[in-house]
Amino acid sequence: MTALAEPPVKQPAEPPAPGRRRTRSRAGRTMQGGKLAYAILIVAVLISAFPFYWTIVAASRSNADLAQVPPSLLPGSNLFRNFEAVMEEADIGKALVNSLIVSGSITVGTVLCCTLAGFAFAKLRFRGRGALLAVTVGTMMIPPQLGVIPLFMLIAELQWVNQLQAVILPGLVSAFGVFFMRQYLVQSLPDELIEAARVDGASTARIFWSIVVPIARPGMAVLGLLTFMAAWNDFFWPIVALTSSEPTVQVALRQLGGGYVQDQSVIMAGTLLGTLPVLLVFGLLGRQIVGGIMQGAVKG
Repeated sequence: MTALAEPPVKQPAEPPAPGRRRTRSRAGRTMQGGKLAYAILIVAVLISAFPFYWTIVAASRSNADLAQVPPSLLPGSNLFRNFEAVMEEADIGKALVNSLIVSGSITVGTVLCCTLAGFAFAKLRFRGRGALLAVTVGTMMIPPQLGVIPLFMLIAELQWVNQLQAVILPGLVSAFGVFFMRQYLVQSLPDELIEAARVDGASTARIFWSIVVPIARPGMAVLGLLTFMAAWNDFFWPIVALTSSEPTVQVALRQLGGGYVQDQSVIMAGTLLGTLPVLLVFGLLGRQIVGGIMQGAVKG
């Protein structure tokens, strides 16, 4: 009678090295913030939001209420009355329309032109590309105030003084926007997509509209948000090129609270009106700012 063969003894698996076990546990662990981290974040949010809350409080109270010590931290009932005072002292309605036209035009022009230039610097090969990019980035080191006098002489020669195009055209392209989109497309746009499109017979314009724009949309949203906020808050050049008959919001706000004693509540009400469009744009595009920057910065 044949003896049955004993089954092979299964050797115990060797335990993984301590370093490997530690690496795997760290890689699979979801990092969570502690109570201290949440407390710090809550304090930072409260500190950041307090100036805007105080603007609402000051805009809804009278000048006498703001002069009290200590001032009240709760909103009052004079908000719409202060809004009416703003409309009487300054043409804030026209200023809002002018600022929307100026900021919207500058944002669209900057995003489109800078995306085109960034795509050319990032993926196209042409003679003098490096030198031209260096000159473009080098213009960022020149203070804008140095170009005010020649720029004003130019718009005066063109008879554009006190016209919105005098504020729009100088801001249609920015060196920062070109460099930002160039860096974004270098990281986010694979060369293989462009080569495949070339093989299929697509022109450069078709590649830009069908491939580059969809990939660059998060970066374009970030650039558009930053450009709109900068154009909306610009005060120096609009007050040079425009007058009180064609003001932007920032120029119109300087007309508020005049007199021997400035009415701070009216000034804060005008500031609140001038801030609301920026908050609206930030609410629409703000979600793209972190995702757009991280998508252009992380490879993989």
